[in-house]
Amino acid sequence: MAIKDIPEYAHLSEDDVAAIARELDQIRTDIEADRGERDARYLRNTVRLQRGLELGGRALIFGSGKRSMWWAGAGALGVAKIIENMELGHNVMHGQWDWMNDPEVHSTSWEWDNAGPSAHWKHQHNFVHHKYTNVLGMDDDVGYGLLRVTRDQRWRPFYLGNIAWNTLLALGFEYGVAAQHLELAKKRTTEEEKLELKKNLNVVGRKIGKQAAKDYVVYPALVGAATRSRRGFRKALTANLLANVIRNVWTNAVIFCGHFPDGAEKFTRRDMAVENQGEWYLRQMLGSANFRSGPTLAFMSGNLSYQIEHHIFPDLPSNRLAEISVRVQAICAEYDLPYTTGSFPVQYAKTWRTIAKLSLPNKYLKATSDDAPETASELRFKSDPEQRLVAQVDPRTGRRRGLKSAMVRLRERRRGGPSAVDSQRGLAA
Repeated sequence: MAIKDIPEYAHLSEDDVAAIARELDQIRTDIEADRGERDARYLRNTVRLQRGLELGGRALIFGSGKRSMWWAGAGALGVAKIIENMELGHNVMHGQWDWMNDPEVHSTSWEWDNAGPSAHWKHQHNFVHHKYTNVLGMDDDVGYGLLRVTRDQRWRPFYLGNIAWNTLLALGFEYGVAAQHLELAKKRTTEEEKLELKKNLNVVGRKIGKQAAKDYVVYPALVGAATRSRRGFRKALTANLLANVIRNVWTNAVIFCGHFPDGAEKFTRRDMAVENQGEWYLRQMLGSANFRSGPTLAFMSGNLSYQIEHHIFPDLPSNRLAEISVRVQAICAEYDLPYTTGSFPVQYAKTWRTIAKLSLPNKYLKATSDDAPETASELRFKSDPEQRLVAQVDPRTGRRRGLKSAMVRLRERRRGGPSAVDSQRGLAA
C-alpha cells in the first residue's frame, strides 16, 4: 500500500507540520518580495538564446553540405527545442513569470513548440498533477496510464512490455503529453462526455497537424526549393525529426528522474479532502526527487533538477530554485526528513530499474508494497518494535529523530549491522 497518513509516516506531530508550513510560506514571501530586474533579465536572455539556437540550427541544416554540419544543425535545433519546452514553455505556463505582466511570456498566452495543446497541458499538469501529486487513482502522471511504476498498481500481462512501452514513450514523448488529457481509456457513457472527447480530439488533431506541417512539410519544402533538390528536402525533414527525438528523450528522462527514482513516494486518496497546507507541502517533498546539477545541467533541465523545490513552489521563477533548495534542505535537516537526490545517471538508472522490475507480478519481487524502493507506507516500520511513529527529540543533543533516521536504522538492521542511530546511542551511553 502507499502512504495514507503523511504526518505519521514522516514521524511529525501536528505542531511540526504547522511549523514546516510556516517556514516554507516564509520562503515564498521572501522570494516574491525579491523578484525583480535580474529575474526578468534572466528570462529575456533565455528567450534570446533559444531563438538564436533555433535560427542557427536551421541555418546549419539549410547549408549542410557536409554530414558534420547536418549533425550540428540537428543538435542545435534539438537543444533549442529542449530550452523552449523545459525552461520556457513549462515554466512560463506555470505562471512563474506572470508577475512581469508581459503578454509575450504570460501563462495565458504561451503556446509551446509541442504536439500537446497548452490549454490541455495546463489543466492536466498544473491542476491535476501538482494538486494530486503521486496520489494513486488521481494523478495520471503515476505511470502515465501506460507503465507500472508502483506495486500498488495491479499487475496485468500488458505490463510485461513496460520497458518497450517506456522506450516508445520516450521517443514520442510529446505525443504522450498530447494524449494524456484525452483520457482515452476512460469509459464515456453520456452524450456530453462523447461530445467533449470529440472536441478535445479535434483540438489535439489540429495542434499535431500544425506541428507536423511546420517540422516535416513547410521547412523541408523551403530547403528543398532553395537547394532545388530532393536531397535538401530529406536532410531538413530528417534533421527536424532527430531534433524532436532529442527533445522528447531528454524531456522524458528529466521528468522521470523527478518522479520515479527510489524514495519518490506514492500516496492514497485517504484524507485528501481535508489535507492542510503543511501536509500538502510534505507530500510534495516526499513524492518528488532531485538530481545534482551544475548551472548548465540545471538550465537544460528547466531547473527541474530541483524537482522538490519546484513541486513546493511551482509558480516561483525557475532561476530561484537553486537558492530555495538551500533553505529546503535546512528544513529537512531540522526535522530529520529525507531529501531525495543523486547524480543524474544514477537517478535515471533507478527509474529504468523500477520500470523493469515492475513489469513482473509482485510474487516474483522481493520487497512488499509497504517497503519497496519505489514506494512505501507507514507499515514499513511496524516490523521494528522499537521504532515509534511519533516525533522524538534527543534530550541530550537536541537533535530530532524522525523519518530519515528511521530509514537509516531500518536499512542497517536488515543488513545485520548497527545503524548510525544505534551507534550514536551507544556512544552517548
